[in-house]
Amino acid sequence: MWNRPLHAAVPAALVLCALAGLAQPALAALGGSPMPTPTGATATTLNPTARAAAQSASASVASSSSSYSVRSTAYSTGTQVREYIGAGGAVFGIAWNGPRMPDLQTLLGNYFPQYASGVKAQRAARHARGPVAVEQSDLVVHSGGHMGSFFGQAWLPSALPAGITGADIK
Repeated sequence: MWNRPLHAAVPAALVLCALAGLAQPALAALGGSPMPTPTGATATTLNPTARAAAQSASASVASSSSSYSVRSTAYSTGTQVREYIGAGGAVFGIAWNGPRMPDLQTLLGNYFPQYASGVKAQRAARHARGPVAVEQSDLVVHSGGHMGSFFGQAWLPSALPAGITGADIK
């Protein structure tokens, strides 16, 4: 019935489970409003303005940092999700790390089909598994890791506040 050995099918099944959203619930849909804190998780809002002012006397750094906030949520599983929220209240970036992959379908919201097709094209082109980098004009997603240690970030280039780059989403 199966032409592939079991050990080859297991990584594919894990990727499909993560892509299908069978992992833990997430916080935000990229481009939308932050979602409520899930049961069993704790959330804190970080003020990058205070940190930037302490690290640098540069007015441009402080003023660009004040145009967003970062909401960090720690799940009981140990995974952390950080939402980067613009002054208007929309999530323009998301970063994650921890022992369990977050639900990317929920995190990416309406951008998930675009991400999934980018992953499919990348896998077909290189015939291998590994870190994913989907870089398109309106969506950037970097994701990688292995069982017990996942990480990644996603952002909307056109929604980044002035003075903020994708490198700031961590």
